[in-house]
Parts: sequence; C-alpha cells; structure tokens
Amino acid sequence: MALSGMRGLSVFISDIRNCQNKEQERLRVDKELGNIRTKFKNDKGLSPYEKKKYVWKMLYIYMLGYDVDFGHSDAVSLISAPKYPEKQVGYIVTSCILNENHDFLRMVINTVRNDIIGRNETFQCLALTMVGNIGGREFAESLAPDVQRLLISSSCRPLVRKKAALCLLRLYRKNPDVVNIEGWSDRMAQLLDERDFGVLTSVMSLFVSLVSNNNEAYWNCLPKCVKILERLTRNQDIPQDYTYYGIPSPWLQVKTMRALQYFPAIEDPNTRRSLFEVLQRILMGTEVVKNVNKNNASHAVLFEALALVMHLDAEKEMMSQCVALLGKFIAVREPNIRYLGLENMSRMLLVADVQDIIKRHQVQIVTSLKDPDISIRRRALDLLYGMCDISNAKDIVEELLQYLSTADFAMREEVALKAAILAEKFAPDLSWYVDVILQLIDKAGDFVSDDIWYRVVQFVTNNEDLQPYAAAKARDYLNKPALHETMVKVSAYLLGEYSHLLIRRPGCSPKEIFSIINDKLPTVSTSTVPILLSTFAKILMHCQPADPGLQDQIWAIFKKYGSFIDAEIQQRAVEYFALSKKGAALVDVLAEMPKFPERQSALIKRAEDTVTDTAEQSAIKIRSQQQQTSNALVLTDQLPPSNGTAHSGPGQLALVKIPSQSMDAASPDRGETPSDGPIINQTTSPEPPSADLLGDLLGPLAIEGPPAPAVASGEQIRAPETGPSPSPVDALALALLSDQTSTGVQPIVSINERFQALCLKDSGVLYEDPNIQIGVKAEWRGHHGRLVLFLGNKNTAAINSVKALIMPPAHLKMELSLMPETIPPRAQVQSPLVVMNLYASRDVGALDFSYRFETSLVNVRLRLPAVLNKFLQPVQMTPEEFFPQWKALAGPPLKLQEVVRGVKPMTPPEMANLFIILRFAVAQGIDMNPNNLVATTSFYSERTHAVASLVRVETDPADRTQLRLTVASGDPSLTFELKELIKEHMIGLPVVAPPPSSPSPPPLPQHAFVAADDPGAILAGLL
Repeated sequence: MALSGMRGLSVFISDIRNCQNKEQERLRVDKELGNIRTKFKNDKGLSPYEKKKYVWKMLYIYMLGYDVDFGHSDAVSLISAPKYPEKQVGYIVTSCILNENHDFLRMVINTVRNDIIGRNETFQCLALTMVGNIGGREFAESLAPDVQRLLISSSCRPLVRKKAALCLLRLYRKNPDVVNIEGWSDRMAQLLDERDFGVLTSVMSLFVSLVSNNNEAYWNCLPKCVKILERLTRNQDIPQDYTYYGIPSPWLQVKTMRALQYFPAIEDPNTRRSLFEVLQRILMGTEVVKNVNKNNASHAVLFEALALVMHLDAEKEMMSQCVALLGKFIAVREPNIRYLGLENMSRMLLVADVQDIIKRHQVQIVTSLKDPDISIRRRALDLLYGMCDISNAKDIVEELLQYLSTADFAMREEVALKAAILAEKFAPDLSWYVDVILQLIDKAGDFVSDDIWYRVVQFVTNNEDLQPYAAAKARDYLNKPALHETMVKVSAYLLGEYSHLLIRRPGCSPKEIFSIINDKLPTVSTSTVPILLSTFAKILMHCQPADPGLQDQIWAIFKKYGSFIDAEIQQRAVEYFALSKKGAALVDVLAEMPKFPERQSALIKRAEDTVTDTAEQSAIKIRSQQQQTSNALVLTDQLPPSNGTAHSGPGQLALVKIPSQSMDAASPDRGETPSDGPIINQTTSPEPPSADLLGDLLGPLAIEGPPAPAVASGEQIRAPETGPSPSPVDALALALLSDQTSTGVQPIVSINERFQALCLKDSGVLYEDPNIQIGVKAEWRGHHGRLVLFLGNKNTAAINSVKALIMPPAHLKMELSLMPETIPPRAQVQSPLVVMNLYASRDVGALDFSYRFETSLVNVRLRLPAVLNKFLQPVQMTPEEFFPQWKALAGPPLKLQEVVRGVKPMTPPEMANLFIILRFAVAQGIDMNPNNLVATTSFYSERTHAVASLVRVETDPADRTQLRLTVASGDPSLTFELKELIKEHMIGLPVVAPPPSSPSPPPLPQHAFVAADDPGAILAGLL
C-alpha cells in the first residue's frame, strides 16, 4: 500500500498506533467512520483521489477487526475507474471485504471481464487476482472461458498465464463443470511442456485438482509428468530463481509426484523404468544436514517420493531401501524428522512384505515411546500397534504394560485399549491373555473400559480348562491392599462362578473367599454391589449343605441391602435371600452361566486419523480405503455380567463391517421431509438420498439396546392426537435458530419427534439426512451427565470440514471433546459431551453442526436433550416420610397449585407411567383415592445438590381433560419449572413406552367413610 501523497491516511494510521488502550482506538475509529460516511453521502463533491483515500481507510479499519457495513458500492465503483491507482484500490478492497455471495459483485462482472479480455496486462493481473480470491459460482459461469483462453494463449506473458492457472483452479473447485474434461486433456498435455517454471508450477496445481476427480481422462499427461521429474532431478536448465537451497523447485517436484499417485499402476515399461530411476535418485540423494530450511525442502520431496513408491508397489529391494532410510530418520535428534519417520513407517505397513523389514527397527520404535514429545509417542504407539503379529506380540504387549505405568494420562486409555486388542488377537495361549488383562486392570483400572473385562469373562466362561487358572489369579489379586474397583468386579465374578474349583487350595475355602470379598464391599460403588451380592449367592450355592456360620453372615448382608435405596440392589438382595432359603434347590436355580455364543470381539477396531486437504485427499488414504472395508463401532446397550441373571452375554461393543457397495434396504425411520426440522444451508444440491446404511449403527437395536417388554394395553400411554392446535414443544426446548433458508438437503426424520423422544429416553437418533446420521447415548448421575454423539458417514466418500459448536444455556456447563474434521467413508466417529447442571431451568442447549460433502456445505442447529427431567432421580417415600415434608412446604412459592385444562385424557395407570418416564417414583399408600396420584423425586444441581420434590395430581373421573396439579419443593424456581414441565407433558407432548417396571397394584375401592388417622384424610386436610 503506497502512502505517498495521502497525508490523511498516514495521520490516521499514526493516530491509531498512538492510542493507549482499546477504548481510545475504538473512539478514533468511530470518529473516522462517521467522517467517511458523511463524505460518501456527498460523493458528488469527492474527487477520485479523495474517494481512493477514504476507501484505503475503510480497508485499514476492516483489517483492525471492526465492522464496515457501508461504502461497499463506493469501493466496487473504483474497479471501473480508467486509471491504475483507483482501479488497484477497487480490486484490493473488493477482494478483501466482500465474499462470493455479495450482491454488489454482480455490478462489476462485465467490468472484470473487460479487464480480463483487454490488452492491459496490469489490469488483467488485477482482475485475475480478485476473481481467484473471491471465486463464486457466478464468476465461474461468466468468466471461466475467458480465463481458459488466457491460460492457453501464446501471446500472453508468463505472469498473466500463471495467475490465469491459479484463477481457473479456484473456479474449478467452486464449480467443476467449468472445465470440459474431453477438450482439456490435450490442452493440459501441451501446458505440461511449458518451459517457464512459474507457469508450470501453477499449471501443476490445476492438474492435481483435475486428475484427483477424473484420472482416466488424463492418461496422455502421465509421461509428461515423468519427464518433468527427470528434468528436475537431473537439474537440467533449472533457473536459479527456482532453486531452493540447491534443490530444484521442490514445490513442483512434490506436486508432480502427488499427481502421479492418482493414476493406477503404470503399465508402460519405459515410463515405469524412468520413474523408478528418478525415485531411486531422490532416495539416494537425501541426507540430514544442519540447515533447517534445506532439510524441510528435501524431506518434503523425499516423503512424497516414499508415498509414490508405496503406491506403485515397487520391488522389494526399493521398499527395503525406503524402510532403512526411515530407520535412520527415527534415530536422529531432530523431533520433526523423527515424527515424519514414524508416520511414514506406519504408512509403509499398508504395503505387503514390508512388515518383517520394519520389525528390525522395533527397539528404536519402543525407545520413541519415551520421547518427551507426545505427538512422537502417539506415532510410535500407532506403529507398534500396526506392526504387531504373532511373532512379536509378547514383546510388544510387555513393553506397553511397562509403559502404562509412566504414560501420560492423555494416552493411558489408548495404550490400555491397544494392549488389550493385541493380547486378544495374538495370544499364544489363553492363560497369557488372562494375565495380560488382569495386569492391565491392575495398573490402569481407571482407563480400562468395561468391554475389556467383559471379554475376559467370555473367554473364561467358554473354556473350562481356563476356569481354575483364572479363579486362582483373581484370588491372588484380591490379597492386595489397594485394588481398583474394576479388578474387584472381575475377581468377584470369577470367584463367584469358579471358586469351588479351588476348594482344595490353601486360603480358598468358601469362608475365606467370602471374607476377602466382604472386606471390599464397603469400599465399592453402587454399580459394583449387585455383582458382589450375586457372588455371595453363588458361594452359598456351591457350599450346599450350607455352613451355618457362613449362611448367617450372607443372610445378614442380604437383609441389610433389602431396604437399600437403589432398586437394583434392593431387588437382588430380596430375591437372593428368598432363594437361599430353598436349600438344595438353590443349586438348580443358580447354576453356572452357560457358554456365550461365539461373536466377533468388541475391542478389535482400527483407529483412523484422517487428515484431509481442502483441495486434495492423500492418494495413499484413498487407495487404502478402496482396498479395505471400513470398520465402524456399534454400541450395544447390554448389561454387564451378573451372577444369577440370565442373559446372552456381557455387554460389549459389537464390530460391524459395512460393505463398500450400496445397499437397497430402506430405513424404517425414513419419512417425508418434516416442516418443523432444523434450518439447513447448503451451496449445491446433493445426490439423491441413499439407503440407510447406518441403520444397524444408530437404530433402536444398536444404540437403544433391546426393546423393552410389552406393557399391557391398558397401561400404555397413548400418543397425542394430531390436530391443528399448536404443539407446546417450543415451550419445552428453546433453541435459537439462524435465519437461513432450507435448500437441497433436508432431514429424513422428524427432528422435533426425535428430540421429544430423546427427552424421555437416553439413546436414539438425533438427526439424519442423506449424508450423515447423528445418534446420542446418554448417562446421567446426579447433576452430571455424559452424552456421546455418534456421527456416521452414510456415503462412500469422506465427509470433510466437520465442525461442532455447543451453545449451552445459562444453567448448564457443557464441554464437547475434540471432534475430528473428517469422517471416513461408511465409518462412525464418537465425540463425548460432558454436562453439569447448575440450577433448575427448562432451557436447552443447542449444537451448531456443519460439514462439507463433496461440494455441498450443510449447516444445522439441533437442540440437545439435556433437559430438566434428566437431573431427576426417583425416590420412594413412606407416608411417615412424605407428610412432614409436605406440611413443611406450605404455600407459594415453595408449593404451587394450578388447575390444568385441556389435558390429554389418561387413565391412572397411564398417568403413573408418564411420571415414571419423567423420573418420578409413584408413591403407593399415601392418597387412597384411586383417581389421584402422588409422586416423589429428587432434583440434583450444583447449587442446591439434592432437593426433594413432591407432586400430587387430582383428577375427576367424569372429566379427565382437566386436573388439579400441586408441586412442592424447597427451591421456588424448581417448583415452578417442575410444574410447567409436567403441564407440558400432560397437555400434548408425545410419550414413549415406559421402561419395564413392577406392575401397579390394583386400585383400591373407594370407601364411603374414612378413618380419622387415614393418610388420605391427612393429605386432604393439608391441602
């Protein structure tokens, strides 16, 4: 920017630099913007010099980060100026301030076209630069033919042709139809004969983009690319301006080899021989030197050559040479070079017959696990995981177990998972596998998922010879004073099933086994107590006839937990106590668990870190995706193994292989495009919707788990009748949606219905369109919640530019884990979301989600099902506990009452099921009127912790469209929010089937006379 002769602009910039703080700068900018606005209103008196000066000031203010919402037409009008200074300002400011969709750009298309086809080369360069920066469909359709003519013109200077090639590349990326493939094949071959290296480098960028979309049309260009590489590697006629630290045009070499990777195997023997000679010269001539810049350039060329060698399936000798070269790199001190060496050695694993050569460097790779740089440690871990087989599995797994003790917390979960996978895949015998997994749980219990110990249980159960060994190892681990809870779970399960096989060993009598497990009982959480209770029942079963002392101890525990607040623990304790009194019949009831059916391991998966360029994808990854079937993890909602319960097997991650070919099965959830869906924006219309290939991934059988048992028809909650009356869903879930228009891609499910369903259950599909499916699986504990978002790619091409932004309401803290920017074809990624509730509110958070598929950019904003009732926990109360609290909460605002009209008619069992779904406990024996209902729950938040909430509903059998609702709690805001929540669900929100629960007792007959001490009479008096 030349400031000579523009004193006002120089003074303004000086004033800005001299500002002491941001406030002074803002005041000076506002003053200048007001002055510019005034001048532009009287533009009849402005000279071209003054207009140019004010437009420069606008650009400077815009570069400082301030909004400039006026003067755009004045800036655009300078493009039509006849003189260079004004035209330069117009082009520069327009390309910086305006985007491709701005309406003012239509005003200058003709002017820009006249400059492109004109004879003034300076004006041509300005116009090409602006079009290349802004792009846009309208520019592509109007100007592409003129830009193509400039590129192939022999009369234009290289400077103009170079800019024309880059401009055409931008237009092609925005609108691929602008280049006629049939006509451009011969032209591109001629352009690759260009002698000017500036033009050739720009043309090669365009060629890479063209050949990545259609390589078959450009076969005649392949020999030209090989000749370019020969010319560069032999350093023939390379101008000094294009030699970088003695390396001939490294950028052109990299682009040329990248283009060659998009072609299949080269069949012409002469061309193949010439190319291998070039690659051999590159491999032999690359060395690590002290100059960092030269290292960067030479290594960029080298690693692209390695990728090309892998693509061409070169001879084993050249592959060995590549591995040896990479082995040198992973041993140098420079961390960047070590990282690149490990990463490219991991890529070499895709090539057959190379793994044995890579194993020679196993010691150096293990050493890289202790590198101070975590990125190098991750690459070393990935490489060890990929190179492991039956011959070196023991060594690698032992190294991982040793490294686990000192590994960063950020890596421990990944190390534990990969060690478990390798132990399972390459175990020489099952006893070694059991040893490894138990060591894994002992050293990193917090980072070992339940699926790992579920798998051990499956192996032990299905192999009788392994059962005594596994039980003995579990007994040994229980002797440790400090033991992780996961180890307590697996040890208790194994000893409960197979401790009778150790009865002749010292220290393994039923009393001693019971004693050592009972010592752990006070230290475990409520999720582990059911397993220990099952273990005690199994121990009692195995020692029939029972030892009186042992039996009394176990019965005392069952009695203690028979009144526990947790329903699962309470039910088990009561049932086991009743069963244990059956004596010898207990052996038949609590028999050993049957063998699990054979199934594919839940742990065996392949972690794919895909990094995608905005313009080009790595040819290596495209090739590997074509050769291998994508693996996608599916979470099945199965319960962990519990003694005494009949189920098919421990809950696990089921591995599903999604075939690459298309499927014709339609999704059962697919319907018409909903009118109430989220607002979607896209730039181009997509392909027709494909079949629902992720039905198994995110459908009800996958994420939602097995269907609940059917409820009697009289107890089911009927869905509300649809009618013209407005749904109160907006009152329940308020999420701000942007003012975008829906064009092209539409969701193929009803977004509101999905959201409402997820408000009442914890897993299901949140959003689905022809390209992607988003599922949710949630866990809630107190005022904390954890949602896992499952993003499934339904297409055979990758989804790029994936972005997710969480917009939480004021009462929730939400933190979303890092989401990968690319979803591989027909694969699924997971992103956990942690939620913490601060106080009571019915507002909901929103997920602003966007992605790019091919040329389509889709943006959607979804409501997240982190709603008020998720932070409720049902609490059963007796009349003695209920009435004192109800009486203490007297009057508003702690107790609110309202007559609700327009209620969806429901029978008392249906209403009870509704409250159960909303996480209330329906209290029995408090209100004796069978038409009334009393429910209790606890609300959890960080501000108030647990707050008891009481609800009474009074209905009239003659008119069930109205009722009287009374809500009471110790928090006024919670009372109001709960009352409104219950109203919304009673007036018309759809309700899903409730979870299995014990059947409600039959309604009691209504008596004419009520005793004075009757609880119903007391409650009526309190009201």
